[in-house]
Amino acid sequence: MINIKDKRDCCGCSACVQVCPKQCISMSSDNEGFLYPKVDNSICIDCGLCEKVCPIINQGYTIVPLATYAAKNKDEKIRYKSSSGGIFTLIAEQILADGGVVFGARFNENWEVIHDYAETVEGLEPFRGSKYVQSVIADNYKYAKQFLLEGRKVLFSGTPCQIAGLKKYLQKEYENLLTLEVVCHGVPSPKVWRDYLKFSKNNFKEKVKELSSEGNLDISNVTFRDKANGWKNYNVKISYSLDNVDNSSLSCNFNELTPFKDNLYMRGFLKDIFLRPSCFQCPAKHGKSGADIAIADYWGIQRIHPELDDDKGVNLVLINTQKGQNYFNEIAASLAYTISDYKKAIASNPCIVKSVAEPSQRILFWKEYESQGIACIDGICQSMTPSKFRVLFSRIVRKLKSFVR
Repeated sequence: MINIKDKRDCCGCSACVQVCPKQCISMSSDNEGFLYPKVDNSICIDCGLCEKVCPIINQGYTIVPLATYAAKNKDEKIRYKSSSGGIFTLIAEQILADGGVVFGARFNENWEVIHDYAETVEGLEPFRGSKYVQSVIADNYKYAKQFLLEGRKVLFSGTPCQIAGLKKYLQKEYENLLTLEVVCHGVPSPKVWRDYLKFSKNNFKEKVKELSSEGNLDISNVTFRDKANGWKNYNVKISYSLDNVDNSSLSCNFNELTPFKDNLYMRGFLKDIFLRPSCFQCPAKHGKSGADIAIADYWGIQRIHPELDDDKGVNLVLINTQKGQNYFNEIAASLAYTISDYKKAIASNPCIVKSVAEPSQRILFWKEYESQGIACIDGICQSMTPSKFRVLFSRIVRKLKSFVR
């Protein structure tokens, strides 16, 4: 029976829930907003399947990719809509062209992130772009298996732990399955995300109060990685619609863009203060997910392959299996790409191979969050930012050490 004693020992993939023959396991949210399995002991038969499919109990092996590429989609429109180089869309379209099904993460009507599947090119649109929130897998492993057994090709994309969970759930390899890992920094709390949206909406409502005090303001779109100012200095964009302006039939649309370095939610996310506990010892880094292909932003591209860098987005593509290589070859004509060096690539993208360290301020954050809510992020982040004096002092110390050597 699955029994989570330490929250670092559950990545929330829900493989245990979906494999249970008695349906006695459900996912329940904790005080931080993360989902964990809850077992109804009264109907559990101790079959052990839940433990057998757990990607943390049964971790894979680290691997070195068969090939490493820097690549970008030649279609500029698709690349602009994508977080980085637009590679996901090309692979997904190839699967769909063969009558297959594509699984990915999208927003639901409440702007929460869920996993879903698409069977049309139009259905890929919601899957594009990064979503810096842990998605709810729900029953999508079951759906994927059903499509596989029907003989249809399946592309399943997700974070490393979600891919690892799928692989463990399936318990065998399927020739018609292609897995695509989206390299992950860590998954933030869905609770913090929900509270942030309320906070942002209320703040924006104050800004438009002069225009209409009676209108209905709703969020109409969220883009974590808007490229209006470039790929490297992206904005977080939240779009709003205001209906019934001054009790009339008029409506207005607004976009609020915030540089990611100034965005309250992104600052907390990048400081790791509300990541899932398991992210600090991720069970699926370094190829352990078993994914055929891994994609990431190719940070550092301006130094390693400057000829590809136009600040519109470039993917780092890691090919882990021959199947993955075959699919890459099929889309190669639609790419601008070059072979790259794996060691150089991970130097600027360390999340590929290692987990982020848990900050000591994480405990303080959740303590203050209980009383202050989302507003406490600013103070916590400021306390974690070294002063100019400390930065200068550290540089001097490093310089002196280099002379001593």
